[in-house]
Amino acid sequence: MTSGEQDIHALLTKRFKPAHLQVQDVSGGCGSFYAIVVASKEFAGLNTVKQHRMVNECLKDIIGGIHGLQVSAGATEEKRSSERIAS
Repeated sequence: MTSGEQDIHALLTKRFKPAHLQVQDVSGGCGSFYAIVVASKEFAGLNTVKQHRMVNECLKDIIGGIHGLQVSAGATEEKRSSERIAS
């Protein structure tokens, strides 16, 4: 795991206590674009826009140095388990 992946993983873990979390630098290793799959009870009952806003708010201190995020968020691991990031 790269340092950027570790930083994002740590912040999301602390904030959402996810049942499933996957963070991957998909920019070729330069740290400019990350794909995130996160499943947490925190997202229950919220629409996709609100879920993404919560993730962006959590990452606000480091998001300035990132060119893009691909976020897939949901309330349960079952919902997200089929959305693994291709390695």
